Parts: sequence; C-alpha cells; structure tokens
Amino acid sequence: MKYSSALASFMLLILLISTSEATLSCSDVIKDLKPCISYLVSGSGKPPAACCSGAKALASSAITSEDKKAACNCIKSSAKSISLNSQLAQALPGNCGISLSISISPNADCSNFG
Repeated sequence: MKYSSALASFMLLILLISTSEATLSCSDVIKDLKPCISYLVSGSGKPPAACCSGAKALASSAITSEDKKAACNCIKSSAKSISLNSQLAQALPGNCGISLSISISPNADCSNFG
C-alpha cells in the first residue's frame, strides 16, 4: 500500500513539474488578444472589457523568459498582417491597468527576454 501511494505522489509531482515548464503557445496568445484586434486597428478611448481580460490573462501566463519570448514573437508576426494603431497598441497595457512587458508591435525586439 505504501508503495502505490508513494508512486502516485511521485507521478503527480512529475505531472506538476512538466506542466509548469510548458511554454506559452502562439494559439494561447492569439486567443487572449483576439478581443483587442478591432480596438487596436480602429478603436478609441478605453479598450473593451474582453480585450483587457485577455491582456490580463496573457500577462499572468507569460511568466518565464521563454514564455515572454514566445508571446513576443507570436505578437510580432501576427501584428505584421494587421494595420495596428501603434499609439493604441503601446497604450493598451496602461489603459487596461496592467503591466505587460511584451510590446504589441510588428517591430518588437523579442531578444531581450533571453
């Protein structure tokens, strides 16, 4: 009985460690920021609540430098296909009341997260 309990605890520990080291996927980043697209292209004033919720989710999930670099590269490549209002993009974190160390720009420097 003790052996199976110890084995179960060990397997749970392995599962927790492997999931905590997982990097953020580009699809997660896009899902979080998708509600911001229309605002970042032609919006004004305060961003929609869904946009800020997504930006907050991204900020809380991009913790490691690998996650931040992956998110930055994803945003950078996605932003190239959209005509973003650069002022709105730069102001988005502040307008949502968060600190986001990842720039929302097609010209972002993603090398400073390594």
